[in-house]
Amino acid sequence: MAQFYIGVDRKARRCYGFDEIALVPGRVTLNPEEVDTSWEIDSKRYRVPILAAAMDGVVDVRFAIAMGKIGGLAVLNLEGVQTRYENPEEVLEKIANATPEEATKLVQGIYLEPIKEKLVSKRIEEIKKAKVPAIVSAIPQRAERFGEIAVEAGVDIFIVQSTVTTVKHVSKAYKVLDFYKFCKKLKVPVIIGNCVTYEVALELMDTGCSGLLVGIGPGAACTTRGVLGIGVPQVTATVDCAAARNFYYKKKKRYVPIITDGGMTTGGDICKAFACGADAVMVGSAFARSKEAPGKGYHWGMATPHANLPRGTRIRVGVTGTLEEILYGPARVDDGSQNLVGALQTSMGNIGAGNIKEMHKTDIIIAPSIQTEGKVFQTAQRVGMGK
Repeated sequence: MAQFYIGVDRKARRCYGFDEIALVPGRVTLNPEEVDTSWEIDSKRYRVPILAAAMDGVVDVRFAIAMGKIGGLAVLNLEGVQTRYENPEEVLEKIANATPEEATKLVQGIYLEPIKEKLVSKRIEEIKKAKVPAIVSAIPQRAERFGEIAVEAGVDIFIVQSTVTTVKHVSKAYKVLDFYKFCKKLKVPVIIGNCVTYEVALELMDTGCSGLLVGIGPGAACTTRGVLGIGVPQVTATVDCAAARNFYYKKKKRYVPIITDGGMTTGGDICKAFACGADAVMVGSAFARSKEAPGKGYHWGMATPHANLPRGTRIRVGVTGTLEEILYGPARVDDGSQNLVGALQTSMGNIGAGNIKEMHKTDIIIAPSIQTEGKVFQTAQRVGMGK
């Protein structure tokens, strides 16, 4: 483990992000159409290991249904506009039409509207009526109440998510969620996030959770790293948490999938996440660019509406294609942001990985020039990898 001195008696560890590494092709290659990209959580197998993030500019009921019908999974935020407003379309229109200067203040005001418990049930039931999986997300402080409502409404997977999640949390102001009791009590798989370190990942797995979200601050619309100064680049975070997963499996004989959350804008980034040990990935900005996304070409972070310390911003991502094109192609753009499943299949074929667990064994190299080597014309013309 490489460590360097950043000053007298102060060591710092060198960590890596997606742009600093590359995957080495295998000695044996496979037909991309014959690789298995599926993943498993709580003995249930899903065909596509790519989840749409629980962000209001990405997932609403219609998007969740569309994603489910083509084999993907979309997570609905139970604390967003979908559960605060009977008609969220009007609110989303306002956010899309706001100027950059108005956006954060407008979003803060919109999210002051109280959450309505009847809408929590209603949204889940609307998704389930379409016969697709319903997956929802809530912060720890609301998890117990919303978990009960969600299970009664027929939810398939419940996610407890906050900027930084630990088993040991101290507060005098509110009741702290007991993850051990919560995971045992809820009758559906529970995914917990987010974390980035080996030790915390191990402790969270020990609660009985069914999956773990990895990533603090790498999202396209997230400003946590700028506002709070915390975070670990996603390559290192994924490798460390995957190592914890492997150790936990050897010790307890229970496999807890790792889901890399955020920081991936292209198919190449997603492939690298799997090579680093991810069992699935959670993506926001790529899906925010779909015609089906509720953000109308805009995307904002989950912590953007914080009343006193926003840790996200609204960004324009544009609308580049349909959800089907982004997930399965044919790609209409040249920047790697479409046909994400096809990119994963092709990468696995060239590496020689027949399934996701074999992808974990990929030879990885440190390659800081991987994005720029030989790309002079693309950079000059702002096309392909030069955008």
